[in-house]
Amino acid sequence: MNNVPKIKVGIVAVSRDCFPESLSVNRRKALVDAYKAKYDPEDIYECPVCIVESEIHMVQALEDVKKAGCEALCVYLGNFGPEISETLLAKHFDGPVMFCAAAEETSADGGLVQGRGDAYCGMLNASYNLKLRNIKAYIPEYPVGTAEECADMIKGFLPIAKTVYALNNLKIISFGPRPLNFLACNAPIKQLYNLNVEIEENSELDLFEAFNNHAGDPRIAEVKADMEKELGAGNKKPEILEKLAQYELTLLDWIKDHKGYRKYVAIAGKCWPAFQTQFGFVPCYVNSRLTKIGIPVSCEVDIYGALSEFIGTVVSEDSVTLLDINNTVPTDIYDADIKGKFDYDIKDTFMGFHCGNTCSTKLSSCEMKNQMIMARSLPEEVTNGTLEGDIAPGEITFFRLQSTSDAKIRAYVAEGEVLPVATRSFGSIGIFAIHDMARFYRHVLIEKNYPHHGAVAFGHFGKELFEVFKYLGLPYEEIDFNQPHGMLYPSENPFNK
Repeated sequence: MNNVPKIKVGIVAVSRDCFPESLSVNRRKALVDAYKAKYDPEDIYECPVCIVESEIHMVQALEDVKKAGCEALCVYLGNFGPEISETLLAKHFDGPVMFCAAAEETSADGGLVQGRGDAYCGMLNASYNLKLRNIKAYIPEYPVGTAEECADMIKGFLPIAKTVYALNNLKIISFGPRPLNFLACNAPIKQLYNLNVEIEENSELDLFEAFNNHAGDPRIAEVKADMEKELGAGNKKPEILEKLAQYELTLLDWIKDHKGYRKYVAIAGKCWPAFQTQFGFVPCYVNSRLTKIGIPVSCEVDIYGALSEFIGTVVSEDSVTLLDINNTVPTDIYDADIKGKFDYDIKDTFMGFHCGNTCSTKLSSCEMKNQMIMARSLPEEVTNGTLEGDIAPGEITFFRLQSTSDAKIRAYVAEGEVLPVATRSFGSIGIFAIHDMARFYRHVLIEKNYPHHGAVAFGHFGKELFEVFKYLGLPYEEIDFNQPHGMLYPSENPFNK
């Protein structure tokens, strides 16, 4: 994927000057060796300049990891650690930071007398000092461990660090306001700036002009051929591919010309009501193709949907999609294909749907179709361009980061799966199952006024997404999940049966 960062984590060991420095030196070396033995050595950089005991050492270490090209930092407490210097490391490093600490070892020189480091205690002081200075840092669930365990913690930090780094270098490009009578995805952009995300808002008229300027582009034939190869037998609307190729080139060139100083891009695109009649097609298939290469394109100018998709792309390092939390599963389908075969109540299931924006690699099979809903009121030939098919079964994470109408930020995360059950319907669609979905639907999605669009990552990434949202500064009470029975939502009636 060409729109996702690969980052390097600098490991800086710290030491309190009344503890043996050798503890931090030897434990850092053991940590680095453990990581390289288990994971990609290119992920990390061992800062050899010094063990940080003072503010001067802190400056030297920062200069070294910066010179080494590190985009993220691990502050490693080989012993108790220097409260001030270690937190200044996090303060002055320009990027995501984590803290972890060394567990004790009786095999260390001096055993538990001269060789005891007390990093278990030092982590408490580190966290206290981070809070005093209002410094963001990732602290693992249990942040004290052996070399191998701390190596696992750093590996777990990577997707979080990559996402935070990527958001700090993201621009969202939008085209047009939300469609008429479609207020659901309309939210203030203030929180984008609070997250350090840039946004460029354009008119769909600007996009239409750029599209017309690409007429006859000599690259169209090559893109069209690639579309034909991807679609194979599903190429049911061959007459529309040339226009779709022209549109794809329009978006890619717009990204290249408008990215500015940002490294990564996501798009929130207009797709109705005038798009079809003026462009002569719907953009769903092109949206799916860009999303497949790591450039998420949300439908219906859903800016926070595009942001959520991008977060999922970076965390999963895979294609994502954006779907309506759309319709219930009929009782006859549930009874025939789900009941007794899967551990879900009918209210745990629903269909996730969108017109045709899910990329081909995430569909069981696909065909190029027309947008059936739009074709009910428009000529069919201007509604061609959707990629239809049932979504491939497997684990998923449904999530969204959203600004409220009064510019507060919140998020939800729910893990589940797409069931291997035919939908008997149209569009990019699947039968989703999430435990306790009925209560989650009522007390999170409805109660907290979320729009119907949800981002879907293909795999279970709840742990990583939850930590990303925490690192971004969301209050814990504003990161929701599908709570199990016995764990009441604040708005839930305790007398419900």
